Amino acid sequence: MIKDSVFAALELANARRAERRRFLKLAGAGTAAVGGLALLSACGGDDDDDTPSPTPSPTPTPSTSGVATDVGILQLALNLEYLEAQFYSIAAFGRRLPEASLTGSIGTRGDVTGGRQVTFSDPVIASYAREIAGDEIAHVNALRAVLTAAGSTLVIAQPAINIDGGATGAFTAAARVAGLVDKDTGVFDPYASDDNFLLAAFLFEDLGVTAYKGASPLISSATYLEAAAGILAAEAYHAGLIRTELFARGIPARAAANAISNARDSYDGSPRPTDTDRKDLDQGITTNPDGSNDATVNGSGVANLVPTDTNGIAFSRSSAQVHNIAYLRRDAGIGGGFFPAGTNNSIEALRTSGTFPLPTT
Repeated sequence: MIKDSVFAALELANARRAERRRFLKLAGAGTAAVGGLALLSACGGDDDDDTPSPTPSPTPTPSTSGVATDVGILQLALNLEYLEAQFYSIAAFGRRLPEASLTGSIGTRGDVTGGRQVTFSDPVIASYAREIAGDEIAHVNALRAVLTAAGSTLVIAQPAINIDGGATGAFTAAARVAGLVDKDTGVFDPYASDDNFLLAAFLFEDLGVTAYKGASPLISSATYLEAAAGILAAEAYHAGLIRTELFARGIPARAAANAISNARDSYDGSPRPTDTDRKDLDQGITTNPDGSNDATVNGSGVANLVPTDTNGIAFSRSSAQVHNIAYLRRDAGIGGGFFPAGTNNSIEALRTSGTFPLPTT
């Protein structure tokens, strides 16, 4: 757990500390029932349906293969939280997580490549960044506490993370695929401006929501369901906030966000969106890829701030799809993108990703 002095340094409110302690109490109370928790959906790439239905998918049967074990899934979730927490902490506060929050008995302890504090021009965006950073840091420590309670040797170390804003950074690689910069020589620096920071946050936040959403049908413990639902809700609040801010910035920012959405689609295997097809797992913040809108209300564009199916239900991603996006790769394999050496996990299969067809458009 983070010491009180660190919380003070991060300017976190007392209410947030109380909520975090409540989460740990709920999680600790259900440790004996750890078999009921899965924070991400089953990992087998062969069984993934790459073309999602516009209606909610049937509730899946939890895996009994031994691959998607609860501890392994918790460890996989912690990998994602390490990534988000380090990005936001560095961008908001100019510092990395303390070493005590990064060590573990499983996996190679990796370093963080890149990152620097953003000089925000808008104090409101700066405030958002600080709050989200506090949430993500708390998620890291909460998951570490749950794994420690399940077994002192089950905590994974932070893997190597690339959040560099230079030519060899993962953000630049993603931006080149999205067409935000020149595909061969362009550079995307998420720390250079408020807009760039929001676009980088957009890349992460929708991924986190769909990842946690994929777990919801697999959780059998009511205690863990409440705790996991709390994390999912926090991530959804973050995603909605980021999408709203980008929409408010007008057509250029909307078009850039839509391009990032298309790039994520190309990695997770779901269809690329068109003006008439919104069945994909990942939707932009407007219905038109260029950031404009065919429909207007009093002259203002109609937003698509909540990516859902036709029933208004948020989409789920499998861990194979989550890995493909985090690794920035479309083929099966380990490592790349934001996790150069792959994620850390006690189950090797959870570090791999599925194979999806390349997009045709």
